[in-house]
Amino acid sequence: MEISFTGKHALVTGAGKGIGRDLALALARCGAKVTAVTRTQADLNSLVQECASITPVCVDLADWGATEAALKDIGPIDLLVNNAACANLQPFLEVTQDQFEQSFSVNVKAVLQVSQIVARGMKARGSGGSIVNVSSQASQCALRDHAVYCATKGAVDILTKVMALELGPYQIRVNTVNPTVVMTQMGRLGWSDPEKAKTMTSRIPLGRFAEVEDVVNSILFLLSDKSNMITGVTLPVDGGFLAC
Repeated sequence: MEISFTGKHALVTGAGKGIGRDLALALARCGAKVTAVTRTQADLNSLVQECASITPVCVDLADWGATEAALKDIGPIDLLVNNAACANLQPFLEVTQDQFEQSFSVNVKAVLQVSQIVARGMKARGSGGSIVNVSSQASQCALRDHAVYCATKGAVDILTKVMALELGPYQIRVNTVNPTVVMTQMGRLGWSDPEKAKTMTSRIPLGRFAEVEDVVNSILFLLSDKSNMITGVTLPVDGGFLAC
């Protein structure tokens, strides 16, 4: 199944590393004009060196005012992926106000704000669009030391459904992907211990973690015209973890 985004403008947040970076490059290969957003200039410089057609935007999405200023003149966007997130893991009884507020600012508030900015333009143009929010299996399953992270991803899932409901009349589709542990550079560092990995892979019917490509391909499908009748769904990319 060939997917083309020729003539489309895509915006990807959290595009400096991991899933976001690979997705930005994949969208560019599929013909999209890509705007990559992240807070680390060095990551953007490296990304543009790899693909000169990508437009970099450096901003901390936790800052509402700075985000508004950075994106207000971004131009028409057809495809949006809200991928930026942080994971500050603490036992429930040790969760701090700072960690709670930072997590919700990046993982939830930024999804709402960036989507508002983009969707207003989509609505005004009347051309529809597709938004994918990157959630997690943690939105639907309790994980130790993940109280705040699970809460933010649960919020993203239901926010996505409300967005799908309210934006559907304008032919704007909104979905999530919900990966298990993904073998990004950070994922490999965090789950390289075979004994620790087994505690999770033993609960995944396919017996393995997701590769970045697995998540990227799922997002590309949801962004594309191949999924024209799909909106408001949470798509597990988890090897069957949530099903069992």
